[in-house]
Amino acid sequence: MTHILITGVSGLLGLNLALDCCESYQVTGVANHHRLPGASFPVIQTDLSQPGSVQNLLDETLPDVLIHCAALANLEACEANPETAKHVNAVLPGEFALETHNRGIRMVHISTDAVFDGQIPLPQSLAPIIGGYQEGDAPNPLSVYARTKLDGELAVSSASPDAIIARVNFFGWSLSGRRSLSEFFFNNLSTGNQVKGFTDVFFCPLLANHLGRILLKMVEKGLTGLYHVVSPEAVSKDEFGRRLARRFGLDESLITPTSVTRGGLKAARSPNLVLSTQKLTEALGEPAPDINAGLEEYYNLWKQGYPNRLVRMNG
Repeated sequence: MTHILITGVSGLLGLNLALDCCESYQVTGVANHHRLPGASFPVIQTDLSQPGSVQNLLDETLPDVLIHCAALANLEACEANPETAKHVNAVLPGEFALETHNRGIRMVHISTDAVFDGQIPLPQSLAPIIGGYQEGDAPNPLSVYARTKLDGELAVSSASPDAIIARVNFFGWSLSGRRSLSEFFFNNLSTGNQVKGFTDVFFCPLLANHLGRILLKMVEKGLTGLYHVVSPEAVSKDEFGRRLARRFGLDESLITPTSVTRGGLKAARSPNLVLSTQKLTEALGEPAPDINAGLEEYYNLWKQGYPNRLVRMNG
């Protein structure tokens, strides 16, 4: 049975990926702070910033595949701690790429759509996307987070040309219940709180569970190199919140349309993160699920008590 090592397993993508594939694959998770005592797979708690930790981890676990989800993803925290962001988002992925390449381990590195500045015009059509950033377009990161993630891409591709680098944007249920945009809208709308919906920021969010399954398909097909792994459809963040509200039967009038320039955020955000998925679709022979399909499964997981299951896993 293929052994998959997942770093950042307590995070939004890592946890959903591990839970999705632990029945079909041998899964080992790696976490920094969370032991996940209720997990259905073994979890190694380690500080990957310590010298020799990457080599020791790979020697101890002997995986066939590494899916590197660990990152410092909070944009404001990256602005406040640029050196930490550089080490976690750029130096560490390079170390993993070098060590996995030398050992013959397949590596999947998770990057971000935020490497682009969002200054190109919106595509002709958002559903499905006609246009958008392609893998060969030149990045221009605006924030510390985005710059360090781009540096991580370059480090991985240099050390391990056979690695998969996936630029992503995703939502889903998390360990804390407060990690994703979907949870932000759900939590606030469920309690009758007014929230802001950015009408001038466009993105292609993919359900984390769908993203994890696609990454596994990419590994199974032997893909290598850079791919945009997002929804084949784009929406504004305001529209995303409204779609979620309608699916859950919540009051979408609580969402106030606003501009990101009035959001009071320190780190710069790209206004147009519409990514083309043509390369991925051609490689897999089918498009990724669209946003409504993601929200439907997100809703069904909620009905099945999945968020509470995650809470129980955290002890």
